[in-house]
Amino acid sequence: MAKPASISVHVHLLSGKTVSLNVEADASVDDLHQRAQKALAVGRGILLTSSGDILDGAASVKSRLQSGDVLTLHQRQTQVVSATGFADGAAFACILGDGSSVAWGLSGFGGQSGAVQDRLKNVQHIQATRSAFAAILSDGSVVTWGNADCGGDSSAVHDQLKNVLRIQASKAAFAAILGDGSVVTWGHTQAGGDSSAAQAQLQDVRQIQATKAAFAAILADGTVVAWGDTGFGGSSNEVKNKLQNVSRIQSTDHAFAAILQDGSVVTWGDALFGGDSSAVTGQLKNVLHIQSSDAAFAAILADGSVVTWGHALSGGDSTLADQMNPEIGVLYPVLLFFLLR
Repeated sequence: MAKPASISVHVHLLSGKTVSLNVEADASVDDLHQRAQKALAVGRGILLTSSGDILDGAASVKSRLQSGDVLTLHQRQTQVVSATGFADGAAFACILGDGSSVAWGLSGFGGQSGAVQDRLKNVQHIQATRSAFAAILSDGSVVTWGNADCGGDSSAVHDQLKNVLRIQASKAAFAAILGDGSVVTWGHTQAGGDSSAAQAQLQDVRQIQATKAAFAAILADGTVVAWGDTGFGGSSNEVKNKLQNVSRIQSTDHAFAAILQDGSVVTWGDALFGGDSSAVTGQLKNVLHIQSSDAAFAAILADGSVVTWGHALSGGDSTLADQMNPEIGVLYPVLLFFLLR
């Protein structure tokens, strides 16, 4: 029996707004997609079948659909990521509503993605070093571009980058957590791009945090593995015995601070950047959350008070604020509310 000259489908948004369209059977899914966007008065998105499959825009309507099919035009929130670069340049990368990605800015900082543009489809998340980008696709693979020395070239680990869940970045290297809890790194070796010395320990990884040139991973058992430049927190050997039952890690440019399940805090890295919290150890109890600047930490305690340490010019000394604002304690619970939302 011959295929009908046209096919009638229903396209709806998650809001419930629906439109019925008649489209030529030989037309492409892209043609249907554009008509649906115009009829629904929305921007770019992804066409999904009733079973949740993404429709390939190049396919013909008659090869994938039949009259009466119900489709969803799913729109993602636009995400913009920046490669901060140096003082003389930077670039941006953006995930569009249809899951594609565009980049702009200086090419040496990742501002041109033309070489990988045809692979930037169904992008879920983008991470950036100072001059390169890494995009996680819906199938768990990764596409990179930008300065090769800063992670823009992942060809050496391409075959390992499968089922990627999350990516963290230092200034010049990337670290990817895979579905099995293992970690793959690439980029500048002195910025954490070489994790070979720690690879045997990097199993069942749950979270990775980064300074400018080092990484720290929390394992499922609550212990921590660090690697990268030791001047940036790449070695936690001096506090290894204290790093038990770790729940979260925060970082400045050169140091890490770990919150333990009992509410205490362990720090390591460059002392001038918050790596030494010995002066306030007695106060760091019942810590709920830690925020950081480039060279200092601020911890919010359960009673709403705040403890700071690190470089004074980066916020490591809050005594002046306490003296100038005797009622500042009233604001701490408000700060806590916004940071923990």
